[in-house]
Amino acid sequence: MKVIVCLLTKNSLSTFQSWFDALKSQKCILTDFLIFDSNSSDGTRELLNSIGISFYSLLSQSFDHGTTRQLANTLCHDSDIIVYMTQDAILANSHALERLITAFDDPTVGAAYGRQLPRKSANPIEAHARLFNYPPESRKKTVDDIPSMGIKTAFISNSFAAYRRSALNAIGGFPDHCIVSEDTYVAAKMLLAGWKIAYCAEAQVNHSHNYSYWQEFQRYFDIGVFHARQPWVRQSFGGAEGEGGRFLRSEISFLLTNAPLFLPSAFLRTAIKYLGFRSGVLERLLPAGVKRFISMQKTFWDREAVETDDA
Repeated sequence: MKVIVCLLTKNSLSTFQSWFDALKSQKCILTDFLIFDSNSSDGTRELLNSIGISFYSLLSQSFDHGTTRQLANTLCHDSDIIVYMTQDAILANSHALERLITAFDDPTVGAAYGRQLPRKSANPIEAHARLFNYPPESRKKTVDDIPSMGIKTAFISNSFAAYRRSALNAIGGFPDHCIVSEDTYVAAKMLLAGWKIAYCAEAQVNHSHNYSYWQEFQRYFDIGVFHARQPWVRQSFGGAEGEGGRFLRSEISFLLTNAPLFLPSAFLRTAIKYLGFRSGVLERLLPAGVKRFISMQKTFWDREAVETDDA
């Protein structure tokens, strides 16, 4: 089985060496790895050149979460499995990739994703988010889980996820012009087409973010835009509100036990996330300039403005 790792970078100088060292330690035999760099200006490109690593250069304004990953899929035409990672997801041990790839021993698995562990610098709120979304038990999800799991059935993360290329191509690959959640899009398509999505708790990376309040709003605004533009996801799997309620109850319980002083911040973040998400769902009512300002994905709106002008 031919396996290729694809890494997307932008200003990754502070994390790349750790990422690369972890990749080199893997017991899994890789066919190759590809790097797509979006106009880094912090010395990332110079570092890659100095250690003899070639990369595909992307202009920042041409980057797109779906389009760029689909380009990688096209370039990896001679591979069986393609693993997507982000620059801040560091493989936790030398068997992480091997354990993720093992999921494809089951011919019905179309995609697999690993467990994300909070980094040492993660605050209690972010640590809980990782524990909630990435539990210690592995499982395989199918379309039959939708009644009980809802939108969580299609949950997957391209910070550390692998795809069977035959399954990926069968559902049309990654979508073009997708603001975020291109991984959810593909997982949902695969599930509806009869494939399984495997969660591999034994395949682990260290990855977490301590977002500011504003960044939380921006992130959830973008997620809301995705759901507004892909209504079939909500129609097929249900809305995200029910999952949000389960998350909040779990978060309150976790913080009461481990870090009660973070409860006010957690409640405020919940309100901010909801406001951001609802704003994204209703993005059609907002002027283009406002959407660009409150979005984390500025280039998405820049590209959309260019395409609108060209139309």
